[in-house]
Amino acid sequence: MFNTHENSTNYSATSGIGRSTAIAFSKLGYNLIICGRRKDALEQLKAEVGTEVKVATLQFDVRNRSEVFEQINSLSQEFKNIDILVNNAGNAHGLEPIQKGNIDDWDAMLDINVKGLLYVSKAVIPGMIERKRGHIINVGSTAGKEVYPNGNVYCASKFAVDAINQGMRIDLNKTGIKVGAVNPGLTKTGFSNVRFKGDDNRAEKVYEGFEPLMPEDIAQIISFMVTVPQHVNIADLTVMPSAQASSTIVNRK
Repeated sequence: MFNTHENSTNYSATSGIGRSTAIAFSKLGYNLIICGRRKDALEQLKAEVGTEVKVATLQFDVRNRSEVFEQINSLSQEFKNIDILVNNAGNAHGLEPIQKGNIDDWDAMLDINVKGLLYVSKAVIPGMIERKRGHIINVGSTAGKEVYPNGNVYCASKFAVDAINQGMRIDLNKTGIKVGAVNPGLTKTGFSNVRFKGDDNRAEKVYEGFEPLMPEDIAQIISFMVTVPQHVNIADLTVMPSAQASSTIVNRK
């Protein structure tokens, strides 16, 4: 969540794209509300960018509906007027064919990637409607554009993000709120480490033989999306490293 003038916020800001976006937004002079599960990481980021802009931290898990609403509703008056929301929380768990999939992994992906996005949006949108302005950026994935082998439920969750982004844009069309999505391809974050449950060697192989996108690349794109003129809305943007042609076709050297 971010605000061009008074406040801004980024979920989840403790790592990867979220953290890089928070840093990029601070350089634009946006005050920040940074959110995530890890208090130490939130405080570290606050210390890093807090000399440039005002920063509030909210510690919660997007899977916990009551936590989401309690924390966002607890914001001081100084930070309540959220102008920009970046829905960044997302995870992949496992990479198995559907018949071998772990149900706990399925629950985690659907709870974080889909329901978490909805909970945070539901908590923030009413204020935007009341003020008749706002901008929501949903971070999706190329996995929400094409299904790849063993991607099944993760792809389903990102296809859901794509559908929610489109539906949100339609439903909020007359409210003054802009809605758009950025859908990254292979981006080197902690994503693969989580997917492969701490198997760092397997995670590292995902990015071997080519130059992947970095979190800073996506942060730069999000910064561009929110700084275009008010009459311009980047509704749906897909970005891949130049070596990537699709989810399964990568020019590795």
